[in-house]
Amino acid sequence: MSDLTRRHVLTGLAGVLACPAIAQARPWDEVVTRARGLEQCHAMLVRMGGTDVVSEVFRGPGIRSAVPIKSVSKTIVAALTGAALDRGEIPSLEATLAEVAPRLIPGGADARVGAITVENLVTMQAGLERMSGANYGSWVSSGDWVANALSRPFVAEPGSRMLYSTGSFHVLGAVLSEVSGQSLLALARERLGRPLGIEIPAWTRDPQGRYLGGNEMSMSLPAMVRFGEMYRRGGAWEGPQVLSGDWVSRSLEPRTRSPFSGLSYGYGWFLGRSGGARYGLARGYGGQVICIVPELDLTVAITSDPTRPARSGGYFGDLMRLIEGAILPTARAQMT
Repeated sequence: MSDLTRRHVLTGLAGVLACPAIAQARPWDEVVTRARGLEQCHAMLVRMGGTDVVSEVFRGPGIRSAVPIKSVSKTIVAALTGAALDRGEIPSLEATLAEVAPRLIPGGADARVGAITVENLVTMQAGLERMSGANYGSWVSSGDWVANALSRPFVAEPGSRMLYSTGSFHVLGAVLSEVSGQSLLALARERLGRPLGIEIPAWTRDPQGRYLGGNEMSMSLPAMVRFGEMYRRGGAWEGPQVLSGDWVSRSLEPRTRSPFSGLSYGYGWFLGRSGGARYGLARGYGGQVICIVPELDLTVAITSDPTRPARSGGYFGDLMRLIEGAILPTARAQMT
């Protein structure tokens, strides 16, 4: 090869290396670019086959900072329900409030309140008026959140349909405290935080000192991914079982359906399917997300601006298009 030809080859290689558009793109670059373009999106962590393939902060707190996960808290409380069931503290999901926590039932409550089951609460099918949306402010301004939620009128028969309500999960959290004799914070730290090796900061409490079930918890992105990975692996983390495999598989079976997103709902998880792959989704206000896809060995955690809404027809829809239109296809391509 002549000196002139050699110089041309070296110059061409240098140009390719200097220009990412010419160099072969990494498999996850498009995912990162699309996520960065969503102005509400703060950060994203994607783990596939046990390896972090995306770890990006676009704006907002650092990736290891504990941030508000909003209603992803409901999925955490659902997990603690499984832990109580595994330990025999709750005899079954068919157990009623009157059987497991009669002290929580306020005087003068509708006779049907005592017949609400643990399953009704964890699937948000208690039938009581919703304590989310327009009713949330007046509810958390009341003097007793549990009594207030259980004193609301019935708008459906228990078990008949999903009524998205933080009140249902707050009552459920109170039940877990009653049957275990521990606060919801202590349960979260002992039964999830310790085995997963994650920190769970204290969060909002009601006037009676009960930790809010279903909202206001905080976790870091790595903690969110570890929690998701534990479910993806059938309840195990680094060997030991954190939750029973039976609870995890039952949690990811459709029990009802959201009237807002149209997604099915299990025990604390929204459920969907894309390209033949089933996924579980923990979703919080503003666009806080944990997504697990067992068939693709995939767990995704996304944090977003917690002060702005993320509706199915808006930013949450953008996130679903990111997940179904970019993340899942990229993961699928990596498995072939």
